Amino acid sequence: MSRLCALLAWALLALQGLREGATEEEACCGPIVPRREWRALPSECTQELELPARYVVVSHTVGGHCDTPALCLQQAQNVQHYHARTRGYCDVAYNFLIGEDGLVYEGRGWKIKGDHSGPTWNPRAIGITFMGNFMERSPHPRAIRAAKSLLACGVAQGALLPNYEVKGHRDVQQTLSPGDRLYDIIQEWPHYRE
Repeated sequence: MSRLCALLAWALLALQGLREGATEEEACCGPIVPRREWRALPSECTQELELPARYVVVSHTVGGHCDTPALCLQQAQNVQHYHARTRGYCDVAYNFLIGEDGLVYEGRGWKIKGDHSGPTWNPRAIGITFMGNFMERSPHPRAIRAAKSLLACGVAQGALLPNYEVKGHRDVQQTLSPGDRLYDIIQEWPHYRE
């Protein structure tokens, strides 16, 4: 079975909660594609986040959008290559990447500090990014559902405080991220705080 077929099969099983060996906790978290599945480069990051985190910073990558597992796998690799090889980070900057295929791609995960929002916010916030540019268009609803599922998962696993606060990237740094359309959406989320 090709890697793409395997990834697609895994995604379908994860969506149904039937993935072999999945714990109850993993099943409630929805489909999170582990680093090995999207063929991430080895991480050189070691600095841990203080958990449970109080903040979540939502951004967008500005790059091309992806709406299939194959395209999103490639996009996650592209983002990591840019951050690790071009920018000199120890890994992809984000804790999680959200694809418009409805899947969450594990970046640094829950425990490792990201490089997404500057020195004030990185040590105390989970950074999630939507792959694509959302200035003029909204992410597909399945991407929004995946992000919300991820946040619920973070609370269930004790990685996020139950009263966590969502911030747009532009709320914590001088940037247009997460894009006007995505920013409009997250401002409606119950945990959003300006």
